[in-house]
Amino acid sequence: MAKRNLAELKIPASPEFISVAKRVATALGGQLGLSLMDLDELSIALSQACDSAIDAADELGTPADLKLTYFATNRALVVDVDLMPTGAALPVPAAHAHETHVDPELQRLAYEMIRCFVDDFRPVIEPRTGHVRFRMVKHLAG
Repeated sequence: MAKRNLAELKIPASPEFISVAKRVATALGGQLGLSLMDLDELSIALSQACDSAIDAADELGTPADLKLTYFATNRALVVDVDLMPTGAALPVPAAHAHETHVDPELQRLAYEMIRCFVDDFRPVIEPRTGHVRFRMVKHLAG
């Protein structure tokens, strides 16, 4: 798989900046030849992935950025969404270290929605560090 880096974007982990991530994906996907329907589907999946990463940042209790990496392979556009904490994490009391406020059913539904709109979706969540990474792949038709 030949990989060609297209762009890297760093935005605050805030819903107001999701549109920027979607515009970059749409512009790059259009240059690669994704159909309008594929571009719409990628935008929906990217919105949900960014929103899930922002929720994870809220759980960490520290300011964070989203680092989006866009690259092309022979027949696909790949978008990685990485949660990058920008401040020191707040200490978690030992008695509450295992607790989470994320509803597992809502998280599962969010991931299933993303899978509906891209050809491949790989979430990676490191429970000890809180590192979150989502990889989405949208293949070119034909």
